[in-house]
Amino acid sequence: MHTQDLSIPYTGCVTQTYFFIFFACCDNLILAVMAYDRYVAICLPLHYTIIMREELCLCLLAGSWLLSGASALTHTLLLAQLSFCADNIIPHFFCDLDALLKLSCSDTSLNELVIFTLRPAVVIFPLSGILVSYGHIGLCILRVPSTKGICKALSTCGSHLSVVSLFYGTSMAVYLSSSGQSHDKDIIASVMYTVVTPLMNPFIYSLRNRDMTLALGRLFR
Repeated sequence: MHTQDLSIPYTGCVTQTYFFIFFACCDNLILAVMAYDRYVAICLPLHYTIIMREELCLCLLAGSWLLSGASALTHTLLLAQLSFCADNIIPHFFCDLDALLKLSCSDTSLNELVIFTLRPAVVIFPLSGILVSYGHIGLCILRVPSTKGICKALSTCGSHLSVVSLFYGTSMAVYLSSSGQSHDKDIIASVMYTVVTPLMNPFIYSLRNRDMTLALGRLFR
């Protein structure tokens, strides 16, 4: 983008696809792990240090990275087996897997089967875990309704819930959009979850840091 060069070599495109899938999977899985952490902190506060010990946190993080790496590697290796018969124009601002499969002149049925199989593992299951965790948190708050309890829950979950809403909301807007949507609108929607959401993450999570909040207050004043 910096050099205004609109071409990308084949190996660069495949590499970009690998890292995009890897980090997208990581986002899904780590957001689910964080939702579980919020659930334990609010619903089982007295057992938090016992349940969320360092060993479990490391295992959950390592599992997220390994599963993401395996998923990305599987898609990338299958993509490398396909043939692209001529100079191809990708109707996107990055090497999106779905866009590349449409450009291939090989049989992509195996690739589509793997996508159909692996997507639930890295998208639907983590999202289900997040919804279940927040469902339990909501029930826990309703059992003992108090202003202090609600404020504490919002303080604990607010930043994570904001990121989840941004990430999944924009992702679903892309993949559940109508088939007649133009490429331009699809690209704009993709920018939201590939660029805007990761850009907002540090700001959203930093707002819980008292020093950061005071520094921002001084800056605006």
